[in-house]
Amino acid sequence: MVKSLNRPGGNITGIAFQTVELTAKRLGMLRELAPQATRFAALVDPAYAFTDGLIKDAQGSAAALGLPIEILRASTVGEIDAAFVKIAQASNAALLVSPNAFFTARRAQLATLAVRYAIPTIYPIREFADAGGLISYGPNFLDVYRQTGHYVTRILKGEKPGDLPIMQPTKFELTINLTTARAVGITIPNTLLALADVVIE
Repeated sequence: MVKSLNRPGGNITGIAFQTVELTAKRLGMLRELAPQATRFAALVDPAYAFTDGLIKDAQGSAAALGLPIEILRASTVGEIDAAFVKIAQASNAALLVSPNAFFTARRAQLATLAVRYAIPTIYPIREFADAGGLISYGPNFLDVYRQTGHYVTRILKGEKPGDLPIMQPTKFELTINLTTARAVGITIPNTLLALADVVIE
């Protein structure tokens, strides 16, 4: 869509959410959170534009950690339920929920299912942990929206969008829900607790 992040050109600029780039970091945290896991699963939405990149990155990251990963696809409420049943049938699995608007809208369902089946799960943004998810790592969306507002102001004052670099998120949050950890019988490593920006008691 743009020539480069620094000089987009044309009549477009904006923010890159680093959707794909954080997959390896999240899987590393999940491995630390659930060292007993012998396999990963990744829940993806096939209707999401960046799913192919997410799958490729998840497979490469899992291979680097020495664990197999199963890709589970869901784009309806029923498919989410079915995916969790499938994960629960696999012993010692840990789950990565990929970022997209559909999963964010269904965050309460995802968190509830993960607790019901006692599956260690990492999510892309804090809103999942606020809804009862175990752990999340990703950009602070409020900060992203503030940055976007500054760009809108600059453009309304006459600057050309194509001259404004594509912004990257500047604040990332690690959120841990200790209530959920107790519910699924997981002890959060001190190394992760020390890094947490938010701990939900």
